[in-house]
Amino acid sequence: MIYCQYIIMIYCIMFVCRKMCDPSVTAFEPEALGNLVEGLDFHRFYFENLWSKNSKPVHTTILNPHIHLIGEEAACIAYIRITQYLDTNGMPCTAQSEETRIWHRK
Repeated sequence: MIYCQYIIMIYCIMFVCRKMCDPSVTAFEPEALGNLVEGLDFHRFYFENLWSKNSKPVHTTILNPHIHLIGEEAACIAYIRITQYLDTNGMPCTAQSEETRIWHRK
């Protein structure tokens, strides 16, 4: 766990120097569960909440959305959802789910 905290600390330092980071940075991170994440928003969750007293911070990232139109009134959307949260001990965690939604215009 010390190694994980060390990595997070490095990212915090990098975030402080975000002016040097490309806002469209891409990365494969262990916290992203093998998925490619784009931009700084995914990492911002850790920077803003690791030592925060916020009791229930949650951040959701939608990856690889695929939209299939079903006529003019509906669509099928399939994507990977990455949910970042703090566990009961205050440690950052990541959960992944593959989801499909049907949207119907009313």
